[in-house]
Amino acid sequence: MKIKRTLRGVAFIAGLMILLAVSSYLLVPRNNTAAAGMEATSANGILGEKENSIDILVLGDSESYFSISPLQLWKEKGYTAYVCGTAGQHLTYSNTMLHRAFQKQKPKIVILETLAIYRKMSLSNVGLAEIARYFPVFQYHNRWKSYDLKGFKNGVKYNWAEDYKGYFYSDQVTPAQNLEYMTPTEESAKIAKTNRYFIQKIKDFCDENGAELILLSTPSTQNWNYKSHNGIAILASELSCEYIDLNLMNDTVGINWSLDTRDSGDHLNYSGANKVTHYLAEYLSGRGILSDHRGDKNYAHWDECLEKLNAKAKGTSN
Repeated sequence: MKIKRTLRGVAFIAGLMILLAVSSYLLVPRNNTAAAGMEATSANGILGEKENSIDILVLGDSESYFSISPLQLWKEKGYTAYVCGTAGQHLTYSNTMLHRAFQKQKPKIVILETLAIYRKMSLSNVGLAEIARYFPVFQYHNRWKSYDLKGFKNGVKYNWAEDYKGYFYSDQVTPAQNLEYMTPTEESAKIAKTNRYFIQKIKDFCDENGAELILLSTPSTQNWNYKSHNGIAILASELSCEYIDLNLMNDTVGINWSLDTRDSGDHLNYSGANKVTHYLAEYLSGRGILSDHRGDKNYAHWDECLEKLNAKAKGTSN
């Protein structure tokens, strides 16, 4: 009797796993567009990039996609980067985007904007996010309402690419007021155990796949302070990875809080992003591990995308 109950239990679990796998295959978006049901399309535009064409992967919340412009990195150094940042990104989704990106890409550098490391995560959200990574039905369960059988027949083809490579353009200017936000202190902001667990998973994955993880704090008078800096500095030491805090390098980066922020110091605008990206371009160039792809016909579309961004910047500045 005990053996029968055990066998029934195993059969039930096996049947449930098969049902979840089949449901996930049926409901996963067939393309990486909003029309196909894909979430966070700008970030997931990386799925439409040519295989093994991205040198630098950027993860994080809105600080990442307002601060780093991949097309400027292309213009200055010929490096290819993609920003997989999303609004209010938790480390669970950072981890998801990391794994998604590496399905088709082999970036040598992974940059994580550090504000996400302090964002609180509930255990229920963590559990659901981890399950959804293996069984997407938990993320796309509402797609049955608009399910298209024709799309299923066509298979999964992620071929949409975002012109700005995950960067969010903004020419708005609203000066910051809190200019003394980096007052020195020896206190450190605490990083939750769950967050430490996921940042370790991200670091381990990068190590296993031959990518260098760099922690980056982009300039923000509203979201950063010296306690936060100290907490990340300790974490970086424990992880044995590079940490760059641009909030302590204003003389080098040249951020002007009267001109370079779109919303009173919360996020950078186009001008501020250009300064941050220029610093990154020079920093990464000094590492000597990335190649200049300018002039390579296989990357010609990057020049086309750069022209579109330049045209937008020129048009809005007139």
